[in-house]
Amino acid sequence: MLPASVHPYFFLSYAHTPRFGAGGPDPDMWVERLFRDLCGHVMALTDLPAGAEAGFMDREIRSGEGWSERLGAALATCRVFVPLFSPRYFASEMCGKEWFAFAHRAIQHGAASNERAEAIVPALWVPVPPSQLPGPAERLQFNHNTFGERYVTDGLYGLIKLRGYAEQYERAVYELARRIVRVAETVRLDPVRPMDYRGVPSAFGPSGSSGGSAGGPTRTLHVTVAAGSRHDLPDGRSPEYYGESALDWNPYHPVSQRPIAYVAEDVIKNLNYQTTMSSFDDEAGHFDSKQPPTRPEILIVDRWVVEDEHRRRRLAAFDQESRPWINVVVPWNRYDHQSRAKEAELARRLEETLPVKMSQGRAACRAAANGVANMETLGQILPQVVEAAAQQFLRHAQVYLPAGNTHTERPRLIGPMGMSEPPAPPPVPFPPDAYDAYEAHIDGNDSNDTDRGDADDSES
Repeated sequence: MLPASVHPYFFLSYAHTPRFGAGGPDPDMWVERLFRDLCGHVMALTDLPAGAEAGFMDREIRSGEGWSERLGAALATCRVFVPLFSPRYFASEMCGKEWFAFAHRAIQHGAASNERAEAIVPALWVPVPPSQLPGPAERLQFNHNTFGERYVTDGLYGLIKLRGYAEQYERAVYELARRIVRVAETVRLDPVRPMDYRGVPSAFGPSGSSGGSAGGPTRTLHVTVAAGSRHDLPDGRSPEYYGESALDWNPYHPVSQRPIAYVAEDVIKNLNYQTTMSSFDDEAGHFDSKQPPTRPEILIVDRWVVEDEHRRRRLAAFDQESRPWINVVVPWNRYDHQSRAKEAELARRLEETLPVKMSQGRAACRAAANGVANMETLGQILPQVVEAAAQQFLRHAQVYLPAGNTHTERPRLIGPMGMSEPPAPPPVPFPPDAYDAYEAHIDGNDSNDTDRGDADDSES
């Protein structure tokens, strides 16, 4: 991890623009100018000492040695994450990885404090229609209108390229810097252990998957919790880990202040899913292997449920039906003295109850079923379990012939997650491959406007 003295104040996340040809101008020089301007404003608005890192931009180290480690360290220690929205940004797997790594810090912080910690301050590099925003970006509560009307219609790229919009650019960048400082001083995210960036999933969904792309059809996943409530626990079991229903079970108490179901929901939403949740007690008749699945699912199990014979029999019956699109996660807190004292017995009984689920799937799924020891491990393993469940769902979901085509050679699912209606065509404005056309529009917008800041270009 980076020394505390060099923790960056903010992390600027953006999608690289390819050069137009060998030896041509670097289109990312405009992002570098924005980065310098933001750093200057942040230094002026704070008491950061001279030489401190006001900001971090990943381009500085992406091509050098150890870039993955340094990138992970910056994401684990910066105060604010600043994504530059553009169609190209949401098509970038690398940008999605950066978003996921930082957002997961906020999830961990929220679990520990039971308070929402929103430290993402987005900026419009190129305007993006709301219909093209993936779930994690769409859920941000952020008003871009406070940065100026021209900023909303043209984005920072349009303002920085045209001399006639110099005043609007300066206002937008200053307001953005003020927002960064205000969020940094309000939220106060603690540094965490850096994630292995190479294994981090994208917050925008799987690369190359239409279901994970911005503006694509919604992906859904269901979370079921098999646990007791404080009113029906085994004799002698402490109620401090339980609430009024299974959804209130908090196995990592007191480190976590939030029930496991809601922490898992946050992690899964950070993978660009919509989620639904229920208690295993309320799911009688739901698990029917004779019917095609409608979504992938995760079953979160408290080992103590095997002490309840009725629940144990229902779990055993569930295990006998083939449902590979449902993966099991078993949280386990070694600092829970009662659980640790009965660990061997409860683990053995659960393996006897769920022999198929405890051994099926890839290594991550088996590890999740055999016990997830803490919140940090949950955050690392749950995305892999979700991905495996989604892949199994796609293999087993019912397929339909596309409307009006009875001679197709390869039937396909209606929607990426078996939705009941065909997916809508992708929105027309600003598709990922139209960025260059937008640049051409800006460059030729007005014959009286010219690129601004030529003197500054010599300093780049």
